[in-house]
Amino acid sequence: MKSIQETPKSSKPQFRMEPLLQPGSTSMENSSPENLRDCLRNPYKQFRTPVWQIQDSGLVLGSKLFGASAQEHPQNELFDKLEMEEALPRRSVPLWEQISNFWTNAWEAYKSKPTSYWILLTLSSAAMLVAFPASSILSRLYYNNGGKSKWIISWVAVAGWPLTALMLVPTYFYFKILPTPLNFKLVISYIVLGFLSAADNLMYSYAYAYLPASTASLLASSSLVFSALFGYFLVNNKLNAATINAIVIITAAMTIIALDSESDRYGNVSDRQYIMGFIWDIMGSALHGLIFALSELVFVKLLGRISFHVVLEQQVMVSFFAFIFTTIGVIMDKDFQGMASEARSFKGGRGSYHQVLIWGAITFQLGVLGGTAVLYLSSTVLAGVLNAIRVPLTSIAAVIFLHDPMSSFKILSLIITFWGFGYYIYGNSTVSKDSLS
Repeated sequence: MKSIQETPKSSKPQFRMEPLLQPGSTSMENSSPENLRDCLRNPYKQFRTPVWQIQDSGLVLGSKLFGASAQEHPQNELFDKLEMEEALPRRSVPLWEQISNFWTNAWEAYKSKPTSYWILLTLSSAAMLVAFPASSILSRLYYNNGGKSKWIISWVAVAGWPLTALMLVPTYFYFKILPTPLNFKLVISYIVLGFLSAADNLMYSYAYAYLPASTASLLASSSLVFSALFGYFLVNNKLNAATINAIVIITAAMTIIALDSESDRYGNVSDRQYIMGFIWDIMGSALHGLIFALSELVFVKLLGRISFHVVLEQQVMVSFFAFIFTTIGVIMDKDFQGMASEARSFKGGRGSYHQVLIWGAITFQLGVLGGTAVLYLSSTVLAGVLNAIRVPLTSIAAVIFLHDPMSSFKILSLIITFWGFGYYIYGNSTVSKDSLS
């Protein structure tokens, strides 16, 4: 806002008119009605000249002088006409016109980025939609075919951390940057996050040992609820109406699964084991939400920036320390020694046993890399959309490949969960657009 300037006193008011211009225009004639309408809708939007200006004889909105007549300033007449148009009810846009506008905007967005960008975004999205469900299916397949160790599956989830570390090498050369320097606080934060990540993976291992993959995947989607709550308390993220509604909806979906426990329990799983699997899954989701909030806190307090290589560095360091803690657990539980006998009794033999573990490690890391790339290339909204889509994909894959039971209550829970994700994504994307406008 410009400051009020003193002007010489005279018998006639002095007016300093600064018309609202489009970027690059030089006169009022070049300013389109759409630009002026936008000004009326949002008077705080930034243009080349300030929208609100205090003049010697009144308040100016763009180039309209309040307190002056249309004869003194003809530009007021145009603003009055536009204000009347804004007050009239807007016509409904036909569906075919909305579809046409959508494809036009999509084509413009496509042309605004190079082809390599869209190829990388497509591959990253595919990695999220394929790798994460595959990792869940492989975890359940391990237990279906005779695996018993909870520590081994949690160890597999972080054993592929060198794959993510290898991705950092070309990143440093391509962007011509150096690794982020470590300090004491940053190392301690990585150690804490690594310990929590190891505990989180162990909880999910218990969940997949006692629950069908489709049920475990649905329960794990409750991590969105805990991410929002921990983000509110730890990082001061806002809880808007969309987030609160999504929390209620997803909680209702989890309750439906709990009430339908008899329909999807495996025959070799006792009631107590099923209940413990349910509890471990919810606790793992809560811890997952806490890890997300603490990771964001590390970026805000210690790193101060978010870029592709910084996010990868944090993922590598957290996975490395989680790998150390999990390896200690495997050694103390003597599960490494038991792998040989477990492989002999595994359905399909040693080769099948080793393939399940190796591909489990690879798919989990590919999912992490894909999620990181989607966040960097696009937005958290797209990552949320893909995360919502992978929940039904995992359930469908579990029904097809593992013959998971799919009751009507579980289908209802799946639909409600997807609805909750959609409500959260739509509401937060609308809030983001309003804050940027």
